[in-house]
This record gives sequence, C-alpha cells and structure tokens, in this order.
Amino acid sequence: MLDVIGLTSDEEDVYRCLVHLTTAREDELAERLRRPVGEIRAPLAALQGKGLALPTGPEPDAPLRPLAPDVPLGEALLRRQEALEAARAAVTQLTEEYRAGMRRHDPDHLVEVVTGAQALRERLRDLQNGARVEVLWFCRANPLAMAGPENVEEFDALARGVRYRAIYERGMLLEPGALTDVERGVDAGEQARVLDRLPVRLAIVDGRTALCPLVPERGDGEPSAAVIGRSQLLDALLALFESHWLMATPLRSSATAARPGTDGYRPDADEVRLLSLFVAGVPDKSIASQLGVSRRTVQRRLADLMAVAGVDTRPGLAFQVARRGWV
Repeated sequence: MLDVIGLTSDEEDVYRCLVHLTTAREDELAERLRRPVGEIRAPLAALQGKGLALPTGPEPDAPLRPLAPDVPLGEALLRRQEALEAARAAVTQLTEEYRAGMRRHDPDHLVEVVTGAQALRERLRDLQNGARVEVLWFCRANPLAMAGPENVEEFDALARGVRYRAIYERGMLLEPGALTDVERGVDAGEQARVLDRLPVRLAIVDGRTALCPLVPERGDGEPSAAVIGRSQLLDALLALFESHWLMATPLRSSATAARPGTDGYRPDADEVRLLSLFVAGVPDKSIASQLGVSRRTVQRRLADLMAVAGVDTRPGLAFQVARRGWV
C-alpha cells in the first residue's frame, strides 16, 4: 500500500511488526514474521535510513524502536502529490496542444460530441479538475447531467485559486434547496448572478474549452453536448457569456453581503438574503419558501425596508438597494 511513497512491502511488514512490539531485536522480528534473520536486516536498515526506526542504545545488538511515520512519510506523500499535480498540468497542456494541432489540420477536431448524462458528468468533472484560471457557467433549471450538490469539483477548484463566475436562471432558484446550494458556492468564493432567462446551458474553462448542449431539451433520449476548442465559435460563446454577465443581477449570500451601504445602514443577514432574492425577481411566495417564513412575513419585511429606503414602491426599493449598495 505504501510503495507509492517509497516504502516497500517488506519494509512495511517489518515496520508494522515493530510498531506492534514497541521495541524488538532482529531475531525477535524474524521470529514474529517467520522469516530468516538475514531477510530482516535489509528492511530494518532501510527503515532506519528513512527515519522510521532507531536503536534504543549504542550497543550493536540494541533493540530498535519505531518512530512516528507522519513526518517522513508525510513529506514523501507531499512530494508525490506535487509530482502528480505537475504531471496532470503537463498532460492537460499536451492535450490542448494536441487538439490545437489537430484543429489546424482537420476541422473535424474542432468539436467533439459527448453523449449520455454519465459521460457529460465525467467531462464536466475533468474540465474543472484541469481548470487553472476561471470557470464560467450558464446554469439553467432542471440540470441535464449534474445537479449543484453533486459538483464537489467546484469547491476543490475554488480552494486552489480558480475563479468561478456563474449566471443562474431565475427559475432554478425556485427549486427546493437551490438557494442554499448557491449560497454555499458564494460563501466559498463563487461570483453568482441571476437572469430571468438564459439562452443555453454552457460551461467554459480557462477560455479554451466550452461544453454546450447540441439539441433542444426533451424528456426522451440521452442528452448530448459539444466540447468546443479554441476557435471563433468559442470566442462567440465567451462574448455571449460576458454580455449576459453585464445584464445579470448579483446574488450574494447573507455571509458575504452583510455590510453597511453607502448610507451607513447595515442590512442584517436575513435582510440581505431577502433583498438578494427580491432584486433577482424571485416571487414573494418562492422567497417565503426559500427563507422558511410566511408570504405575509416577506411582504411585511419588504414594506419595512421600503420605509427605511424612503420609497413607496417596489421598483423604487430595487433602485435604492442598488444605489445604496445594500446587496
């Protein structure tokens, strides 16, 4: 099991036996492992060289005791992880160079067709695991291949510094638990915005690869999508995302947005969440469902905020929320 970080199976067997006995001489280890003493000496010497065993005294035949494995093996594991990460980056770069070369000589390689929900999920995971700079999303309601809670790769990517910008279709926020899932992403560093409608489902990674469905969404048949490499088609998809990003309404969680506005008023966590949904155009009934309160409570809280903002209409409140920086 530990041979991947430089510990042979014989060394692992001897080390485990030494840990079990606490201290032991060569003959005691050989007896316990039912091996000749000569077969024990090389693994023992290797364990001492790797900082996993130490004699208990200066005598040549002094018993040995085990040392904690976390420091020496942890360093080896870290080096292996760094090597694997470098190898993965190299493979990603080589793959991109290969695809770019093929596209220059054969236009058929510009678009790769992926069919089936499982295949789409795996491709989305691979793209995110290989991301280095930024991931862009068009997130529509009723996902074809990967629901929000299944996308654990996003949190790994955010943790290593990849930027995420996601635009959510308003209807998606009406699904049970959707807002909570979006807020988890926002709290982890995702930049989220909302639009009433999105033209397509779309994912773009590092400005070099896009994944986009090919046919209209129907209940029958397997979903399919095109994986699009660097090209004018990809440039058009990037422009499509940026144009919608400028039109979309920011969506912030209570944890990231509760700060004083330009007028000094600080919305509390519940007000921030309420206003974020309100500005995004979510209906009162759906807001109430997402917040776990009654529709009447939502209406009362909005009326109170209108009074604070000094307006008597909801459009006026939306304008003041933006102007004062409440969300």
